[in-house]
Amino acid sequence: MERSVKYNSIQSLKNSNDPVIIYSLTEEAEVIANACRENGIIVKAFCDNEIRKTKNSNFGLEVVYTPDLPKRFPKANFIIAHHTLDDCAEQLSDLNYSEFYSPLELFKAYDINKYSHRTSQSYMKKKIENAIKINELYFDETKTYIRSLDIVITTKCSMNCESCANLMQYYVAAKNTDSEILKAVKIISENVDHISEYRVIGGEPLMNKKWAEITNGILDQNPDRAVYIYTNATICPKDEQLESFKGKNLHFYITDYDKLSRNMDKVIEALNKHDISYYRKPAGNWVDCSRIRKHNRTISRLKQVFKECCAKQLYTLLNGKLYTCPFIANAANLNAIPENKADFVDVLSDVDNLKNKIKKLVKMKFFFPACDFCDGRPHDPAKALEYAGKGLIKAGKQIPASSSLPFEECK
Repeated sequence: MERSVKYNSIQSLKNSNDPVIIYSLTEEAEVIANACRENGIIVKAFCDNEIRKTKNSNFGLEVVYTPDLPKRFPKANFIIAHHTLDDCAEQLSDLNYSEFYSPLELFKAYDINKYSHRTSQSYMKKKIENAIKINELYFDETKTYIRSLDIVITTKCSMNCESCANLMQYYVAAKNTDSEILKAVKIISENVDHISEYRVIGGEPLMNKKWAEITNGILDQNPDRAVYIYTNATICPKDEQLESFKGKNLHFYITDYDKLSRNMDKVIEALNKHDISYYRKPAGNWVDCSRIRKHNRTISRLKQVFKECCAKQLYTLLNGKLYTCPFIANAANLNAIPENKADFVDVLSDVDNLKNKIKKLVKMKFFFPACDFCDGRPHDPAKALEYAGKGLIKAGKQIPASSSLPFEECK
């Protein structure tokens, strides 16, 4: 299959008379902008599907809302900073663009030590390494790769968000997940050609008192792995826990919920003390997508909701099963939707031809049966053609700490 995204970018973009735009304000987009300047490529703008990101300029360049691109730039070349290269190219093709480039050449020639970045240098270094690997594997269709694997170690959370996209608000008896996490991680890793990031999540992962032990187990399986702890900064890790990661490839990803992230200063101080890299990001707004209900969509509508979904490659490991997204994973774990083996791979039981089963899940292009129970999770609900939620909502709205929300089982 011929790829729509091109490999050779530097000379082609230098010689083009059309504007050059960097698609998606990922953390790596900063590197691409620096590399373009260094190679004599004039970047006119960034574009992004989240309209909130277009309110301010970035690195001295305007940020255009992607659906508005044709009005601003009728012709353009695009360097795709996002890891879902084909999905990005498909969206741009729908907007009548045809020139798309991988940033692989730019990444490979980039000297990180020549620049300072918004994130820590060690965090950005690992991001670049991961991006290089993802782009290399993109051009080898025989390979199966996962950009990130979310490893759920608990459904307990120190917050109780009314509209959590991972559905924590529905758990009546939240608990730590199964005892075979490390076995499942090892099996998946052995049956996938590459996983760029292992992300330890919950709930709030630090609610599991064994979070450091589990994380060390994931790292010990392969010291070259990049492992990220996703936390809301309500719980400060202990010194002895952080000390156990000395010299290891561990990073923290901190979502900042303002006053709700009550131990933010202590967490930052502790991470700095133990020289552990981190990225701190404001919670901002969420797309409302947490209701569980059957929509009875047609096949064409199911394809559309899947096409527009921004979470369809947030591969999630929960209780020994690999899912394509956190909604399906937790809806199934809650028994809120009918069990359908097309929605997951049981990595602890489906031992026969497991590699092909995982490959089929990862390379799914259309939809999963469970997609019919989701309202949809588009980048921009205002522009989505198949979305049944309320739109953008404020992140982190709390319900009483001891309560959970009811749901009707969808049979």
